[in-house]
Amino acid sequence: MTNLRKALAAVLSGFVIWTAAFGQFSSLVQRAAFVELVILLGLATYPLFVGSRWRPLGIVIDGILAIGATVACLTILRRANDIMSSLPFAEMSDILLTVILIVVILEVARRTIGLIFPLLVLAGLAYALLGQFIPGRFGHRGFDIYFVTETLFLGDLGFWGLLTGVAATTLAAFTLFGALLLHSGGGDAFMKLAMRIGGRTTGGAAKIATIASGLFGMISGSSVANVATTGAFTIPMMKRLGYPRPFAGAVEAVASTGGQLAPPIMGAAAFIMAEILGVSYVTIAAAAALPAVLFYAGVFVTVHSMAAANGLGAVPREELPSWRDALNPSRLAPVIVAFAGLTYGLVNGRSLQSSAFFAMAGVVIVSILMAIAEKRFGDWRHAMMDAVEDAGRGLVIVGILLAGAQILVSMINLTGLGVTLSSMLATIGGGVLILGFVVAATCMVMGMGIPTTAAYVLVASVLAPAMIRAGVEPLTAHMFVFYYATLSVITPPVCVAVFVAASLADTRWPAVARRALAIGASAYGLPFLFLLIPATLHPSLSVAYLHAIVAGAVFILATAAMFGGWSIFGRRFVDIPCWIAIAFGGLAPHWTLTAIAAVALLAIIARDFIGTRRQVPDFPVSR
Repeated sequence: MTNLRKALAAVLSGFVIWTAAFGQFSSLVQRAAFVELVILLGLATYPLFVGSRWRPLGIVIDGILAIGATVACLTILRRANDIMSSLPFAEMSDILLTVILIVVILEVARRTIGLIFPLLVLAGLAYALLGQFIPGRFGHRGFDIYFVTETLFLGDLGFWGLLTGVAATTLAAFTLFGALLLHSGGGDAFMKLAMRIGGRTTGGAAKIATIASGLFGMISGSSVANVATTGAFTIPMMKRLGYPRPFAGAVEAVASTGGQLAPPIMGAAAFIMAEILGVSYVTIAAAAALPAVLFYAGVFVTVHSMAAANGLGAVPREELPSWRDALNPSRLAPVIVAFAGLTYGLVNGRSLQSSAFFAMAGVVIVSILMAIAEKRFGDWRHAMMDAVEDAGRGLVIVGILLAGAQILVSMINLTGLGVTLSSMLATIGGGVLILGFVVAATCMVMGMGIPTTAAYVLVASVLAPAMIRAGVEPLTAHMFVFYYATLSVITPPVCVAVFVAASLADTRWPAVARRALAIGASAYGLPFLFLLIPATLHPSLSVAYLHAIVAGAVFILATAAMFGGWSIFGRRFVDIPCWIAIAFGGLAPHWTLTAIAAVALLAIIARDFIGTRRQVPDFPVSR
């Protein structure tokens, strides 16, 4: 099974590289071939009943699923031209293949990302087929199995729709690029830089986790995977240096979640958002830049304040790399060449997947030259094999996730559920801010227990239109719902990133969740900056954008200082209202209140740097 998995991962990676370098096939062929390869690799990577006495039965079931999916996808490859030219009616054989493909996709999704997401997809299918039995506004005329089959299987709106297309092209290329970069030495470079930058300051180990998780998360597609990867190093280090376990887990969970909000990849959302809105990827990445900086500024200040208030010191000097080692050109070369290749492609107007190919080619060439120069070609070969395997696992999750999400989205669009919910939300009184609070809470509930990308796709289909109908700019609406869908992974009760971090920290998850909410508190208010000052998402050399920078900085720093235990007068019942006033003064849409709040914040900072800052931890990390 191991050899089969490696072979399938290599074939899938080769398919991704070929289409990134030489252009994709026709849409149906590209997407059907990708889904087929992803399903086969998923079945090989996550076999049924592994390690159990039922494994022989699992082999039989996996074989049947693989054959059924292969027949379904090969049918699309054979009939692609006919489907796109004549839109054929569904026959019984098409219905059978549709059911088989749904079962296989949802079964692989269950094995890779859990049960909640497949249940959501099944609920969407049931809603489409049984809508005539639902009373009230949510009822609809219902659609028979033939029409659902034509939508899902015999067209480009179901299995082979937009989301699957993004997964099969742009996301696949960037997933492979990220794996190659990390395994070629980029991951080690990120970690050493993080250790050197943050290690010798107050709360050094927690700052290393924040920086490293942010760097890894920028090219990672999953908050949970990021926690598992960087947390395996940072959490034990914090525990060894005496940091309380809940605090260690919370820092890693929040910092890893922030990586999904930071360009260039944003957990795949940047590419999907660009496709949905019909704008360039560069527009999305540029819009997300300032919010990402503010997010990590808030986390950094909160972590520093909590560490100072609780006496959490720096990492011993002997455990840190030297600056010479951290900035070693040979270590940074893959990172520099990768982003140079990516920039070259984008500047010259090449597609995103072509730009990713230039980056991948640069990484591979540089890593080969380094391996030859250092006479470690065998290590390089093993590293590339590991990269291909890791990329294969990532592609399974991305491909299956978006193929399943495409089923759900197509049913939402078919039944008009999104329009119904949007109409109901748009009637909420109290203006855009009240609607924002309702949408934010709904996003976090809908996003619980499912990966970031799927959560965004779901809330973007249902909730973003409601905000747009209420007068919110489309980019602002999508970025707003994306942030809250992403934050659901650290929001109780179903906070999957917290669960993983608590497991690594060997402590109870409620304690980790409580501290994660405090560390990430400033991030929960950040999306309202998009609503109050729309220029936040439109970088430019303008007074409006300068206002957004100042307002965001004041709000984030004041909120972070409050939850970090930064004292103003030494009395929490006085300090908290003052911090709240400064924070919300910063968010004011007019310069006057923002300027007053900024002056007050600067005065407090100046006083504490000149004198001795007193801190009373509002969320003590030692408990």
